[in-house]
Amino acid sequence: MRILALGGPGAMGAVAVRVAARLPGVTEIVVADRRLEAAQSLVRRLAGTGAPMRPLRVDVTAAAELRAALEPADVVLNTVGPYYWFGMTVLRAAIAAGTHYLDICDDWEPTQQMLGLDEQALAAGVSAVVGMGASPGVSNLLALRAVSMLDGPVRDLYTAWPVDISSFEAGGQDDEQLLDPDGRPTAAAVHWMEQISGKVAVVDDGRLVHRRPLQPVTLTVAPGRSGTAYIVGHPEPVTFHRSFRPAGRSANLMLVTPTTLAYLDLLRQDIDSGKLTNETAAAELARPSVGRGLRATVTALGRKGPGTLPPFFATATGTRHGTPVTVTARLADTPGVATLTGDMAEATGVPLALGLAQFLDGLPVRPGVHPPESVIDADRFFRDLVRRVPGLRADDAPDGVVVGVSPTDVEAARP
Repeated sequence: MRILALGGPGAMGAVAVRVAARLPGVTEIVVADRRLEAAQSLVRRLAGTGAPMRPLRVDVTAAAELRAALEPADVVLNTVGPYYWFGMTVLRAAIAAGTHYLDICDDWEPTQQMLGLDEQALAAGVSAVVGMGASPGVSNLLALRAVSMLDGPVRDLYTAWPVDISSFEAGGQDDEQLLDPDGRPTAAAVHWMEQISGKVAVVDDGRLVHRRPLQPVTLTVAPGRSGTAYIVGHPEPVTFHRSFRPAGRSANLMLVTPTTLAYLDLLRQDIDSGKLTNETAAAELARPSVGRGLRATVTALGRKGPGTLPPFFATATGTRHGTPVTVTARLADTPGVATLTGDMAEATGVPLALGLAQFLDGLPVRPGVHPPESVIDADRFFRDLVRRVPGLRADDAPDGVVVGVSPTDVEAARP
């Protein structure tokens, strides 16, 4: 298959290209970006590591240019963000060109819009998977594992991921994750500001509603595993509302220390008031100002932290054999978890490539626009993941996933 890697030279795209190049069935990868020099550099760096590659300059806002790049490709890996700017543009063009599609969309608004293109994709015979990264992506498949252990309706369903805050506390986040080589905020950083501001999608009382982000949710997911996490905008509640129909609550959560949370909340207030844009707030996150840092230190007092919650998990409540239970699916407590969750590019790019592997093997990724939990084979995915992430395998979790079931006091479990 011929693969078009849009945004391939970016941090996450480059990981996906590196892994995809070694997949059986990939005959060519076109590394495309608006910066031709960046595409050329990645092609040179990965030369001889797998499938043949060639660079191509593509501006996704130029319709004819994008269509010309898509038409010869069998599958496009779209890592051009932020997706609230470019997601619909690229997916519409892929459907028009008859090109299968995967992305790492982590914005809930375009996820809703792209799922709305399902009938168009079905009519065109195009299979599209939206949000095949870490969160969403791995988180969706962990949720699928958790839900599969219930024998009745899902009540509450949460996913959670950690914020790398060690460098933040030292005076700033990792510049490689937050700033481009030219010093501008990365798409990932701008996305983050979008998802901590305004209103975000959550499920409450079985209905998809909009709420203010960064509100606390206190969870006990297993004996000895409890703490507080914070709501952030992400696609998981949107797709879970369609896929699992939770009757209670569903949200995507950040595990974050009180000081980092307080700083993010100050940025949220300034974005909502119009003092900052997503871009200027992202720059403030990369290089925190002294004033905001001092204010955050004060306002952090009294806020709760993640306690003993696992670093990356999905948890579902419901019934099993007629008994109320909490089911938690998490990655095994091994060095491989730190490898996966500690590097945003690896954590996102590897799952994207492993989603592509299921296209290549002819697994039934049916036409239409789908979230990962609807069409990706979770068992196959996690088996592939442990082979790609050193140290993830554990004796009690041969595929790297630990699933725990514990009785639930229904009222006490309600956050």
